Amino acid sequence: MQWSDQAIIIGTRKHGETSLIVELMTRAHGRHLGLVRGGRSRRVQPLLQPGNRVEATWRARLDEHLGTYALEPVSLHAATLMQSGCALAGIQLLGSHLRLLPERDPHGALYEAACIVADHLTEPSLAGPLMVRFELRLLDELGFGLNLSRCAGSGATDDLAYVSPKSGQAVNRQTGAPWAAKLLPLPAFLTARQGRNCAPSDLEDAFRLTGFFLDRDIWAARGIAPPESRESFLRAALRAMREPA
Repeated sequence: MQWSDQAIIIGTRKHGETSLIVELMTRAHGRHLGLVRGGRSRRVQPLLQPGNRVEATWRARLDEHLGTYALEPVSLHAATLMQSGCALAGIQLLGSHLRLLPERDPHGALYEAACIVADHLTEPSLAGPLMVRFELRLLDELGFGLNLSRCAGSGATDDLAYVSPKSGQAVNRQTGAPWAAKLLPLPAFLTARQGRNCAPSDLEDAFRLTGFFLDRDIWAARGIAPPESRESFLRAALRAMREPA
């Protein structure tokens, strides 16, 4: 068995005295593990850091085996990511989110989205909104997508201001006004067709929105806690966004 694919490294763990099991998110083969022999050597370790983009070739005698990886560098972001608290928490959060996917289950759109987020983790004004959009796509890929395109009550597509915590559907301002206290705020940047920047308060509302559905439908349902890196990432992104230019 053999295939080659583009991938982003999301984690590693030790195996034996000299090797590492490397966890990749690949374009066509999903989240996939493999052994890198000699991966703990000083020469190879810089390549195997989370956030790096690689060309991976996987080989195994049978499809169900762990298999081995041969990796070639494509774009090495890890050293830059480690210099920023926001970026470091962000790449850890991406890994935690991607581990919610079944192993070896292809999710090409999520791979592309993860690469975009990773490319902008050192830019907090972009990283925060992009991470929220990634979480929305993750919910969708796992079967719990939100409908933010039109009002659940009136069908209107303008002035969408809330999300129903029961249905996950948007509600426009006029329709939702009587029940505003029971609805989740919907930041305008999530429904805008253009632009990714947002105010810090909008980012907080957006993370509260996606966090509610991630917790209800995925984390709590699987009996796992939200990743600590999520709160760390949000704090770092908000702090950087509020700093004077």
